[in-house]
Amino acid sequence: MNILVTGAAGFIGFHLIKNLIKDKKNKILGLDSLNPYYDIKIKIKRLELLKKNKNFYFKKKNLGNVKELKKIISKFKPEEVFHFAGQPGVLYSFRNPSSYKKNNIKATQNLCKICSDSKIKKFIFASSSSVYGDQKKFPIKEKFKKNPKNYYAKTKNECEKIVRNFFLDSQIDYIIYRFFTVYGPLGRPDMFIHKFFDKIKRNKKIQIYNYGKNYRDFTYVDDVIKLILIHKKLKSKFDIYNIAKSKPIKTSSVISLIKRIYRRREYKIEYVKSAKGEMLKTHGCNKRIMNELKKFKFTDFEKGLKKTFNEYKKYGF
Repeated sequence: MNILVTGAAGFIGFHLIKNLIKDKKNKILGLDSLNPYYDIKIKIKRLELLKKNKNFYFKKKNLGNVKELKKIISKFKPEEVFHFAGQPGVLYSFRNPSSYKKNNIKATQNLCKICSDSKIKKFIFASSSSVYGDQKKFPIKEKFKKNPKNYYAKTKNECEKIVRNFFLDSQIDYIIYRFFTVYGPLGRPDMFIHKFFDKIKRNKKIQIYNYGKNYRDFTYVDDVIKLILIHKKLKSKFDIYNIAKSKPIKTSSVISLIKRIYRRREYKIEYVKSAKGEMLKTHGCNKRIMNELKKFKFTDFEKGLKKTFNEYKKYGF
C-alpha cells in the first residue's frame, strides 16, 4: 500500500512511519519542510533512522507549494494520507500567528483539496487536546464544547473543520485524532520532559509553570501509534477520537520521578505562574476508542519515562 505521511521528521510522524515500514508491502512517502522551530538536528536524526529502510522515501517539501504537492500526490498515488505536519507551540503562536495560519490552516486546505480530487481512500488528521481549552468537567469527552485558548489551538480547531468540510460528503473516509500530551524517545525538545532533561544536563534553571500544580495526561508514544493504527478496524468511517491514557499526573509528581531517574543531587528549579494560553489540566476520556478494542494496556508512566531518558542519553536529545 502507498501511504503518504506529512510531518515525517516530526515526533509522532517519525514513530508512525517507524511502525508502518515494518510491513514490507507498504511504501511510505514522507514529506516535511524541516521547519527550524526547534533544533533541526533531532529531525535529521529521525530521518537518518527512517532512511535505513528501503520502503521509505523522503521529500523536503512545504505544503504551501500547491503545484509541487499536486505533482507528488498524482505520481505517488497514495491510498492513505496521514496529515501530521503543522506548526506546534503555544507561546510561539502568540508571537507568530501568521506562521500558524500558513503552516496549519492553509497547508491543510491545500492538502485536503488535492486529496479530494485524487480520490484517496482515507485521510487521517492529527489534532490536539488543546482544542478543548480549560474544562470544568473531567475526563474530557469528544462531544464536549471546544474552548481553544491560544492561536495554536484555534488553528487546530479550524483544521478539523476543513477536514470535515472536504470529506464528510465524499467517498473518502476520515479520522481525526486528538492527542493528549504525547511523550517518548526522540521527542520534541521544547516539550516539558525533554526540556527538563536538557536543562539538568546543562545545569540551567528550570521554570515550572503554575507552581507545579498543572495536570497532564501523559501518553507514551508507542501506545499512541498502536491506537492510531487501529483506524482500519474502526466501525465509523468519519469520526473523532481522543488518544489519551486518561490518567493525568501532576507536574510536581513528574519532577520527582525525573529527579529519581536522573540521579542528580542539585537542580535549579524556579516555580512561576501559568504561561499565557496554557491549559491547567488535560484529562481525556478514551472510552470511545477503547470500546473498539478487546484488550489494550497502556505503558506505565515511570517505565515510559525511563525509556525516554535512556534514548536521550544515547542521542543527546
